[in-house]
Amino acid sequence: MKKNMNLAKVSNYIGRFAPSPTGSLHLGSLYAALASFLHAHANNGKWLLRIDDLDHYRNAPGASDSIIHTLDSYGLHWDEPIYYQSKHQESYHTVVDQLKKQHLVYPCSCSRKMLSPYSSSIYPGFCLKTQINHQDLPHSLRIKSQAIDMIFEDQLQGTHNCAIASDHGDFIISRKDHIIAYQLAVVIDDYQQNITHIVRGFDLLDSTPKQIFLQQLLTYPTPQYCHFPVITGKNDVKLSKQNLAQAVSTEKPEKTLFLLLELLNQNPPPQLKKASIKELLDWAIAHWQVAPLKKIRAIKQQII
Repeated sequence: MKKNMNLAKVSNYIGRFAPSPTGSLHLGSLYAALASFLHAHANNGKWLLRIDDLDHYRNAPGASDSIIHTLDSYGLHWDEPIYYQSKHQESYHTVVDQLKKQHLVYPCSCSRKMLSPYSSSIYPGFCLKTQINHQDLPHSLRIKSQAIDMIFEDQLQGTHNCAIASDHGDFIISRKDHIIAYQLAVVIDDYQQNITHIVRGFDLLDSTPKQIFLQQLLTYPTPQYCHFPVITGKNDVKLSKQNLAQAVSTEKPEKTLFLLLELLNQNPPPQLKKASIKELLDWAIAHWQVAPLKKIRAIKQQII
């Protein structure tokens, strides 16, 4: 089989895998890790590991160590020290203070119960329109959206165009429990780690316009995006910890790696079924192609 000669090499490529330690890695999350790992190394880039552990209420005991052990067992080794969100609290709050000073955010004391009668997921803007003093009330912080069109090119999913204000509204950047929301935290993390390319699941495509909007407000560079199809189970629902997806086994990593390469439409040759982890990864990096996954949103799980 010919090596990939069509993938343009990118200088100074830095990619990442950023799991939340809410449980062990399942097949879908390992698939995402492998895709981002291969994409980085096929471009002679670095691949970083970030543990998204800001939401300590959801963190599972031992999950971080389990994730690290699983990645190591599959030969997916990171190129810089592991970045733990929980060790960077000061940087998040510095940015929040900056947004406050620029009057780009406002406090919101609305509860989910208050908003439940409204069918739209777009926040109606109650707290922006009223003059309530929120200082003595539990409140989140919402970004002030703008009536601008956000257009970006995804390597696999093509051109996307959305209107920030009407499609996403004033979304939360800091929760009532003072935990920095995912949308802002990931933007700050990617900036701090100098991430140039983001390879992740199609289920996160809807978050991309919000994150680019925040990048532009903060004058951060915007990485290149590539959203891969997600793996679904028998009921066509994405594999996830919430859906009780089973932890991936570390007993026969070679067999699982071969399966994942098939799920990624890389067409590994049959003789690789007896290959070592290193041989599988070396072959996969040399032959990596993203085109076979173009415009695909989901892939059915196969039996291991």
